[in-house]
Amino acid sequence: MLQINDHITLADWELTESFSRSSGPGGQNVNKVETAVELRFEAERSPHLTGPVKTRLKRLAGRRWTLEGAIVIRAEETRSQMRNRELARERLVDMIREALVAPKRRIATKPTLGSQRRRLVAKAVRGEVKAGRGKISEEE
Repeated sequence: MLQINDHITLADWELTESFSRSSGPGGQNVNKVETAVELRFEAERSPHLTGPVKTRLKRLAGRRWTLEGAIVIRAEETRSQMRNRELARERLVDMIREALVAPKRRIATKPTLGSQRRRLVAKAVRGEVKAGRGKISEEE
């Protein structure tokens, strides 16, 4: 069980963990201890997430979203398997919480009359500056 917020809790069948040897430092342990964690969350099949949340989650996950509709998160920062498990779960929870927040709809607004006038005045001034940059004729 993984608690996301007060209303959403992920079941154990939605999460699978696999362990492998981690790259990076580890001394003599590096070749025998499997500390890297790969957390797989079956997002597409999850009954706890709504359609729009799954869509936002897919966009947030990017390359971590598989063709089967699962999210794969790999954690291998520390030498401890338990700490890497915690890190992977924290990342998943953060990603789901971010997907739960619906973006605010943008309300189109008209530019104010003053801003339109200021823009036109600025364009006229700029045009005069550019008009004065031509070749100097011999009449002057």
